[in-house]
Amino acid sequence: MGKYKVLMVGPDRSVHGGISGVVNNYYAAGLDQKIELKYIGTMIEGSKVRKLWRAMKAYMQFLVQLSGYDIVHVNMASDASYVRKSFFIKAAKRARKKIVIHQHGGDFEGYYGQLSQKGKKRVKEILSMGDIMLVLAPAWKKFFGTLIDENKIIVFPDCIEMPPVYQKQYGQHKLLFLGRICKEKGVLELLAAAEKLQQKYPGAKLYLGGIFEDEKLKEQIEKNSDFIKYLGWISGKEKQKYLQESDIFVLPSYFEGQSIAILEAMANYCAIAASDTGGIPQMIQQEETGLLFEPRDEKSLYAALDRLLADKHLCKKLGNSAREKAEKEFSIEKNMEELLKIYGSI
Repeated sequence: MGKYKVLMVGPDRSVHGGISGVVNNYYAAGLDQKIELKYIGTMIEGSKVRKLWRAMKAYMQFLVQLSGYDIVHVNMASDASYVRKSFFIKAAKRARKKIVIHQHGGDFEGYYGQLSQKGKKRVKEILSMGDIMLVLAPAWKKFFGTLIDENKIIVFPDCIEMPPVYQKQYGQHKLLFLGRICKEKGVLELLAAAEKLQQKYPGAKLYLGGIFEDEKLKEQIEKNSDFIKYLGWISGKEKQKYLQESDIFVLPSYFEGQSIAILEAMANYCAIAASDTGGIPQMIQQEETGLLFEPRDEKSLYAALDRLLADKHLCKKLGNSAREKAEKEFSIEKNMEELLKIYGSI
């Protein structure tokens, strides 16, 4: 039958974020060798004018390329991402292409809830145009199943490439956060908890890797630079270095689709403390592969981190179990096999 011809759209591969990370993982694992794949980046970082120009240019490129492909794979989140991708979905539907809608966002329910009745009806119409909808966790299948035919929805977790096996050193009191540095990622609560923890564990260090979205947070971090180190956006070998050296990973998000950063931490034997929201409980089982705490709850966050800092044996147990689960359920090879089956099914 030959290779599947797939036209995939999503944020530009240079964008700092989870979706571009997933796409780059696919390329690194050779998906473009298994199928005839064309990727079009619909969004880049920068000013509103720059973003609008890229979206328009991407849409025109998409229309030119569309006739040569059988399947359109749309990677999207919520808000502006959904609005942009709705134009691509409608064009693919008009061209009678098979459509895979891949939902990555963690707050689509919140976005949907603030729409007018007309807006909600339109969302249902757009999402129903897909032949298959991929969601990251069972919780999202339940939600989207109230909007479209649930039989179209497949739980399809994100994936990563596994680093080589190595021995993690626990008890170092090195905590790592990776993600957007903003209120919605729970950074306010994290900074407050870290300040108290530093008094109890004077040698502890908190490393923050990501891009600032709130200048007030930047000022607060700079005031505590003796035990908090801002790394900027890190990737590749530098990110792997900090994942290997840090014995604890923390992500106190208010909402989350499924965190690539948590998967990377699992693959690197980190003891993980994360908020109990969205797709995170699919990865982190309480007391087995990590510790869960309530989002927006500084006391709960503090208690989880305090336990890990106080008990390196607990860290080792959780870190090894997390690595085992990542290998079994979230490897890029397993994920690609499933994706090819999904393409074949439509």
